[in-house]
Amino acid sequence: MFSWLFSLATATLINPAIILQTKHPELAIVAQSPGETEQNPRGISCQPPVLSRLQRHKIAPGETTTTIAQKYNLLPETLIRLNPILQGGSAPVGREILIPPMNGVRLEVPAGATWKDLENAYGVRADVLFELNGCQKTPKVVFIPGVNWAARDNARRNYTGLKYYPLPQNARIGLPYGWQKEAADGGKMMFHSGVDFLAESGTPVLAADEGIVAFVGEEGSYGYLIVISHGEEWQTRYAHLDKVRVKIGQPVKAGDVIGTVGTTGKPDIKAPHLHFEIRYKSPAGWVAQDPKLHLPAGTRE
Repeated sequence: MFSWLFSLATATLINPAIILQTKHPELAIVAQSPGETEQNPRGISCQPPVLSRLQRHKIAPGETTTTIAQKYNLLPETLIRLNPILQGGSAPVGREILIPPMNGVRLEVPAGATWKDLENAYGVRADVLFELNGCQKTPKVVFIPGVNWAARDNARRNYTGLKYYPLPQNARIGLPYGWQKEAADGGKMMFHSGVDFLAESGTPVLAADEGIVAFVGEEGSYGYLIVISHGEEWQTRYAHLDKVRVKIGQPVKAGDVIGTVGTTGKPDIKAPHLHFEIRYKSPAGWVAQDPKLHLPAGTRE
């Protein structure tokens, strides 16, 4: 299942002006690279929350907030806002401070706020916030990364599009990409990270582009899943499969049969279908894009 229901609780919004920009985004990657995906399939869905992955640093003689920040490729402001003892320029020798994996701020969530509210306030996509915070439905405290991931980076601009439709012929869409209302849960908003193409069980599933198979196996709500890496910055995902016909590390060409349509995992709709995703690598992890924008001309229904 790839829909995320959002309802949060408690406290006070921080001024959006404090969102920090990393000077070294290439060093702030949180999600696994395609190679690491083979070893850690959890990276395919949700990681542990950023706030559960803080490091501890004991301040040594001669260190300052600036030198510590440089050591971890962070901005001093990131450390200061997470560690009040650093405010005013002090760096008490022997004291321990917390180090996050990327620039950003810790935020107590206002009562009744939704992930979409946080997106509007801080300019970071709601689905990205959801994944960075461990896919929690009702966290009281979240981490807001210091980068605006509105899908405008070079990876997206430089990508030329997929070469093949992932099924032998065009299929009706059972559930589109993006924000949807969840009828079974009082009309709450959910985010659907791919497109569900309706097809009979056993229908061949095709590689949408050439690449290397980065993951094959059963992965939570995805059921049987195949992930194909297309270079360093893009990947496609094929979920709810009945059978898989490729192995990790196997090169594939556009149009190769990689598996068959099924109903494994926890799909959002009951009818057999292919859940298809395309994602690009950003400092905030593997970020979902609308697959229809990248499908070959003539298939973008």
